[in-house]
Amino acid sequence: MRGGRSALLLVLAALSLALFAWLLSLHPSAGRAYAAYGGVYVAAAVAWGWLVEKQTPDRWDLLGAAVCLLGMGIIIFGPRNQ
Repeated sequence: MRGGRSALLLVLAALSLALFAWLLSLHPSAGRAYAAYGGVYVAAAVAWGWLVEKQTPDRWDLLGAAVCLLGMGIIIFGPRNQ
Protein backbone atom coordinates (compact mmCIF):
# COMPACT_ATOMS: atom_id res chain seq x y z
CA MET A 1 0.00 0.00 0.00
CA ARG A 2 2.76 2.43 0.92
CA GLY A 3 4.62 1.94 -2.38
CA GLY A 4 1.45 2.71 -4.34
CA ARG A 5 0.91 5.90 -2.39
CA SER A 6 4.50 7.01 -3.01
CA ALA A 7 4.10 6.35 -6.73
CA LEU A 8 0.89 8.40 -6.78
CA LEU A 9 2.63 11.31 -5.05
CA LEU A 10 5.50 11.09 -7.53
CA VAL A 11 3.08 11.22 -10.47
CA LEU A 12 1.20 14.17 -8.95
CA ALA A 13 4.48 16.00 -8.30
CA ALA A 14 5.62 15.41 -11.89
CA LEU A 15 2.28 16.65 -13.24
CA SER A 16 2.47 19.75 -11.04
CA LEU A 17 5.97 20.51 -12.26
CA ALA A 18 4.90 20.03 -15.87
CA LEU A 19 1.93 22.38 -15.35
CA PHE A 20 4.23 24.96 -13.76
CA ALA A 21 6.67 24.76 -16.68
CA TRP A 22 3.86 25.06 -19.23
CA LEU A 23 2.29 28.05 -17.48
CA LEU A 24 5.69 29.71 -17.21
CA SER A 25 6.24 29.26 -20.94
CA LEU A 26 3.20 31.46 -21.57
CA HIS A 27 5.03 34.45 -20.12
CA PRO A 28 6.90 36.59 -22.69
CA SER A 29 10.05 36.62 -20.53
CA ALA A 30 9.84 33.03 -19.33
CA GLY A 31 13.59 32.51 -19.19
CA ARG A 32 14.12 35.51 -16.94
CA ALA A 33 11.16 34.60 -14.77
CA TYR A 34 12.46 31.05 -14.35
CA ALA A 35 15.97 32.28 -13.54
CA ALA A 36 14.55 34.63 -10.90
CA TYR A 37 12.46 31.80 -9.49
CA GLY A 38 15.63 29.72 -9.18
CA GLY A 39 17.36 32.38 -7.08
CA VAL A 40 14.40 32.68 -4.74
CA TYR A 41 14.11 28.88 -4.56
CA VAL A 42 17.72 28.50 -3.39
CA ALA A 43 17.31 31.16 -0.71
CA ALA A 44 13.99 29.65 0.40
CA ALA A 45 15.60 26.20 0.65
CA VAL A 46 18.29 27.58 2.97
CA ALA A 47 15.62 29.34 5.06
CA TRP A 48 13.51 26.15 5.18
CA GLY A 49 16.47 24.15 6.42
CA TRP A 50 17.17 26.75 9.08
CA LEU A 51 13.62 27.41 10.31
CA VAL A 52 11.88 24.07 9.81
CA GLU A 53 14.61 21.45 9.87
CA LYS A 54 16.66 23.31 12.51
CA GLN A 55 19.86 23.05 10.44
CA THR A 56 21.77 26.24 11.08
CA PRO A 57 23.29 27.45 7.82
CA ASP A 58 26.99 28.21 7.79
CA ARG A 59 28.53 31.26 6.17
CA TRP A 60 28.84 29.44 2.82
CA ASP A 61 25.13 28.59 2.80
CA LEU A 62 24.26 32.20 3.53
CA LEU A 63 26.75 33.55 1.00
CA GLY A 64 25.46 31.18 -1.67
CA ALA A 65 21.85 32.21 -1.00
CA ALA A 66 22.85 35.90 -1.09
CA VAL A 67 24.65 35.42 -4.42
CA CYS A 68 21.55 33.73 -5.83
CA LEU A 69 19.33 36.59 -4.66
CA LEU A 70 21.77 39.14 -6.05
CA GLY A 71 21.74 37.33 -9.39
CA MET A 72 17.95 37.26 -9.32
CA GLY A 73 17.89 41.00 -8.67
CA ILE A 74 20.24 41.66 -11.58
CA ILE A 75 18.08 39.55 -13.90
CA ILE A 76 14.81 41.16 -12.84
CA PHE A 77 15.83 44.77 -12.34
CA GLY A 78 18.66 45.14 -14.86
CA PRO A 79 18.12 47.77 -17.57
CA ARG A 80 16.77 46.42 -20.83
CA ASN A 81 16.87 47.77 -24.36
CA GLN A 82 13.32 47.34 -25.52
